[in-house]
Amino acid sequence: MTEAELEDLLSTPRPETEAALAACPGDVMILGAGGKMGPTLAMMAKRAAGNSRRVIAVSRWSADGHEKKLNAAGVETIRADLLDRDAVAKLPDAPNVIFMVGQKFGTNSAPAMTWAMNTVVPANCAERYRDSRIVAFSTGNVYPLTPVAAGGSRETDALGPVGEYAASCVGRERIFELYAERHQTKVAILRLNYAIDLRYGVLVDIATHVKREVALPVDMGFVNVIWQGDANRIAIESLPLASSSPPFVVNVTGPETLSVRRVAEWFGRRFRTRPVFTGAERKDALLSDTNLMRHTYAAPEMSSEQIFEWVADWVEDGGVLLGKPTRFESRDGRF
Repeated sequence: MTEAELEDLLSTPRPETEAALAACPGDVMILGAGGKMGPTLAMMAKRAAGNSRRVIAVSRWSADGHEKKLNAAGVETIRADLLDRDAVAKLPDAPNVIFMVGQKFGTNSAPAMTWAMNTVVPANCAERYRDSRIVAFSTGNVYPLTPVAAGGSRETDALGPVGEYAASCVGRERIFELYAERHQTKVAILRLNYAIDLRYGVLVDIATHVKREVALPVDMGFVNVIWQGDANRIAIESLPLASSSPPFVVNVTGPETLSVRRVAEWFGRRFRTRPVFTGAERKDALLSDTNLMRHTYAAPEMSSEQIFEWVADWVEDGGVLLGKPTRFESRDGRF
């Protein structure tokens, strides 16, 4: 698979995606579209929306090439610093907004910037688009670690963020909740944990450790993951589900609880290497229950078995990697 084929796969809508956009007339604004997921989500939105509707992607566009790819796919791009309230105020109107802004890595060295990105930017954007429908990405990190046998945190569980990054993400959710209460803004909050493609993600982290025979920590011994294309589809399909007082909140991840050790052993057999482990599995982990997701959306299209095979092929063939470890192994919330 080439990188172009991968991005085509990650940006292919399904009928449910097209139906969701058909139920939400008007332009689509994607705020913070320059990250790992944003470009393919924007391309998917454009493919689902068709030529009669604008899809506008906003970012500082620090990564080379993203703007050109999006423009070639029919997505309009705008350069803006979303920390700048005046810049946000000048953005065009759009009745449908997908909010993807967030900062995780670098929190230890620059906590003030993490709080600004995860609370001030949401406030700027919620104010600007308070009359729009907003799908806001959050994270499963807002939950505490839970017993593995319990099957993960539910949307109705009390939040218990571990560390400053996770606490700032609770702050992001509270900002959108405030606008849903005070201005009846229609909001959907997606608590995503571990979207993956072949260039980054938990499975790539594990596979590269095993391939390079680097010791893999297993203290955070269990994880949930979801194919990035499936997460993109769910985000767009959440637009008609946005609601006020309270917002619609859903966990977005794969239905399986994966053992880090067993995944590493699978890659070891594939690569003919022996995984090296450090630490020992604990009885708790950062996990999310997906009952609501599974009852609300069509099933994810990519099975874990298929993703394992693709990741193994990609790593074996020397495919492009983003070089951005997920730090999924962190138990103290320090990033």
